[in-house]
Amino acid sequence: MLERLENLENNLALLNEIKRQKSVEKIQQDKFDEWALRYGLFESIQIVIDSACRIVGKYNLGPTKTYAECIDKLARHDYLDAETARRLIAAIGLRNLLIHEYARIDPAKLYGYLDYLEDFKTFIRKIRPYI
Repeated sequence: MLERLENLENNLALLNEIKRQKSVEKIQQDKFDEWALRYGLFESIQIVIDSACRIVGKYNLGPTKTYAECIDKLARHDYLDAETARRLIAAIGLRNLLIHEYARIDPAKLYGYLDYLEDFKTFIRKIRPYI
């Protein structure tokens, strides 16, 4: 599981590079950059989901029916703060859009999710001791 967190850290470094080097206009003009942004966000969110649900199971935090409930359980049991949990749950909504509504996602809106990178870093810092 620590390997997944390392993958997440690597993804965040690459996503930060995209944010530093590419404007939203460049992302909109270059399908390769847009694809990199889409996949980088998708994989990062999936790692958060997998890690959260694993911790919920490992520490018997209660049953869940959705990925968002895994994040919510971490907040309810003080593994995460409520604000970080709220923002990560919103990111899970993006993951669902990337899978099911990928053709309808505006690249500018997708680019806006780069503002969530600090929440992913907080997630790593808070849950690493429990992996």
